[in-house]
Amino acid sequence: MKFVNAVRVHDALTARVEKRVLVWLANRMPRAIHSDHLTALALVAQVLAGAAYAAASHDSRALWLVNVFLALNWFGDSLDGTLARIRNQQRPRYGFYVDHVADTFGAFALLAGLGFSGYVHWPIAAGMLVCFYALAIESYLATYTIGRFHVSHGLFGPTEIRLLLAAGNIYAWMHPHVNVAGRRFLLFDAGGAVAIAGMLAMLLIASLRHTAFLYREERVR
Repeated sequence: MKFVNAVRVHDALTARVEKRVLVWLANRMPRAIHSDHLTALALVAQVLAGAAYAAASHDSRALWLVNVFLALNWFGDSLDGTLARIRNQQRPRYGFYVDHVADTFGAFALLAGLGFSGYVHWPIAAGMLVCFYALAIESYLATYTIGRFHVSHGLFGPTEIRLLLAAGNIYAWMHPHVNVAGRRFLLFDAGGAVAIAGMLAMLLIASLRHTAFLYREERVR
């Protein structure tokens, strides 16, 4: 059976601007640089971002390093597929598999580092990781069964998440705590709780929508 590449669905806030920037970068990338190099850069940068989070438990200035590595992660993770398409060097099965296996390890490293940072309690960090994995699993199942790969959920995609993290890092460097309803919380505890609730809502909505679609497609006569 011939492999059919899934349709990419990317409707995030920054998607249109980001696409133009990535095409501009890809057209100017040295020929010696290939997609695999960028995928490796993305993974290494995400692991280093997790290490910088852990280092922030001793020196809060490491939060600025996290943002540097998040930028490098965006560069590699967002540009690898664009570069392959611009050069007509696409490997849809290999690229999809390697890219998302790298994301799996990278997300673990990032959130483990955040857990060691002291800027968030471990249950919140673990909850964010579990919800991220659950959303990823739902997306991969939809890709296989429906043929549509959702890069973003609603207005939020990987780039928006990086931007929120970067903004949170800057704010946490100055004010690691926030007051909510008269109670004092770690900034990343409050933000993480909101992120968990948001991801669970996205997961529920996507699961119901895709289940209903597949039920209609394969209705028992």
